[in-house]
Amino acid sequence: MPERPQALFAMTAQNVPHLFPPDLLARLRACLDIDPALVVQDFTGPRVRAALARTEVLVTGWGCPRLDPAVLDAAPGLRAVLHAAGSVKGFTTPGVWERGIVVSSAAAANALPVAEYALAVILLAGKDVFASRDRLRARRAAHPYGEIVPGLGNFGRRVGVVGASRVGRRLIELLRPYDLTVTLADPYVDAPEAARLGVALLPLDELLRTADIVTLHAPETAGTRHLIGARELALMPSGAVLVNTARGALVDHRALTGELRTGRLSAVLDVTDPEPLPADSPLYDLPNAFLTPHLAGSQGNELARLGRTVVEEAERLAAGEELRHAVDHTALNRAA
Repeated sequence: MPERPQALFAMTAQNVPHLFPPDLLARLRACLDIDPALVVQDFTGPRVRAALARTEVLVTGWGCPRLDPAVLDAAPGLRAVLHAAGSVKGFTTPGVWERGIVVSSAAAANALPVAEYALAVILLAGKDVFASRDRLRARRAAHPYGEIVPGLGNFGRRVGVVGASRVGRRLIELLRPYDLTVTLADPYVDAPEAARLGVALLPLDELLRTADIVTLHAPETAGTRHLIGARELALMPSGAVLVNTARGALVDHRALTGELRTGRLSAVLDVTDPEPLPADSPLYDLPNAFLTPHLAGSQGNELARLGRTVVEEAERLAAGEELRHAVDHTALNRAA
């Protein structure tokens, strides 16, 4: 039997049992020589340095320290990083790629719950559920049950997806069974690819003008900061809903607050800028702003899906097979 590669956990310690419940941990340890009692949150210290010196595989997650040149020098045998979360931009450095270290990410697995959240919000927004709940709460028994409300419903509702990211593409798949008209804005997607996705490709301004619900799935880059500002919000039709499950910085919150105060638009925000918002932010109290605390991504039992992705990658690595979720570092400048 071949010797198992030496591995080390590098992440927030309390997440390990959620990512790797007993059955998954057993599979991971069957293919990697890894100690679940040693979870690194700081690469300094003699015990950690000694572990790094023999580490071939890092199993990382949220809270992984930065892999700077000093850490890489301390781990001369490191050949793979298996990340049990989404983006690797926060902890990888140029040296990782220069040394030919393969990096795998569970971003595809993390995309599913975000897409599911966005789907649920889109369908609920089409029924005006958020405002209807508040009206019911205010009117109580006086609320007219069974009243037909013009403009409500999801038949033919126009949904604009901004960004054909993993989440954006997964959401497009989830939207297919519904009687919705779906459009896409993404500068990296051409018409043939949009046709393969089954959506109409539009410039961002045209998407904003024609969508009842706009859902953001673009990465945060220098070019996408405040992608949705005062000008873009003004393009959206009255009654439209903006959904953001991507990154808070995609939206100019000052401009959004001003637009929401007019009552013309609504917003569902799972991410904000800053995060969390200051306690005195008007977005907490505006009736047409629905906030959730960055929970669209993997939560609770969904973390095990991320762990399973890493375990499967570790099994491929141990078998000498190509990793299925290897990160293309040349595309990181336009990825989340």
